[in-house]
Amino acid sequence: MTFRVLAVDDERPALDELAYLLGRDERISEVQTAADGTSALRLLQENAVDAVFLDIRMPGLTGLDLARVLGRFRQAPAVVFVSAYDDHAVDAFEVKAIDYVRKPVREERLREAVRRAIDARRSAPPPEPDRPGDETIPVELGGVTRFVSRHDIRYVEAQGDYARLHTSEGSHLVRVPLSVLAEQWGPEGFVRIHRSHLVSVAHIVQVRSESGRYTVEVVGGDVLAVSRRHTRELRDRLIRQNRPGRAGADG
Repeated sequence: MTFRVLAVDDERPALDELAYLLGRDERISEVQTAADGTSALRLLQENAVDAVFLDIRMPGLTGLDLARVLGRFRQAPAVVFVSAYDDHAVDAFEVKAIDYVRKPVREERLREAVRRAIDARRSAPPPEPDRPGDETIPVELGGVTRFVSRHDIRYVEAQGDYARLHTSEGSHLVRVPLSVLAEQWGPEGFVRIHRSHLVSVAHIVQVRSESGRYTVEVVGGDVLAVSRRHTRELRDRLIRQNRPGRAGADG
């Protein structure tokens, strides 16, 4: 059996102990760790897990905040809260946590939580097909974590190993390479037009051709160059999208 888990706690000794105890459980094939909610979300964007064991009281993105975000995942992992306090038990029920383990953690009690998490995953319905725009992306601004909906992103700009998401409210830098987003978001309506740009087809206003060179204009007025390498891919995608009046090529 393959059962992967993520342990999240902002206190290093508690995180190390939790990861150690989870690693001793023979039913668990992999244990990953994160020191805060934002780091956990970044990790989960690249590596799916079956269950998340997390603290509640953490700075920034709390355990309850993280659980609410996980609940919107296409295939949400089972959530187990691990806390030194019992005053959030009602909140844990509301976000559909499958267990609530008190600190200090006893190995026997944690094993029971693992059993419940495994049972929850086995009985979970199959994931629904992806729907464009469903994903939310955590971004940081001035030390505050907020969430940007994918359908609000007009285009993405490469900046080294990072990517800048452009929306109507501004731009946000995320620690994900453009190549990764291009692969993940291709089926969700995004098309690569240049080595530096990934564009949402839904936000393309028009495509222009001048002397054999193409550009696209997106909602908001930004004009982006289309490389020769990606011209055919763009034209094919626009034809498949069948969006008359929204993205027509001049000439």
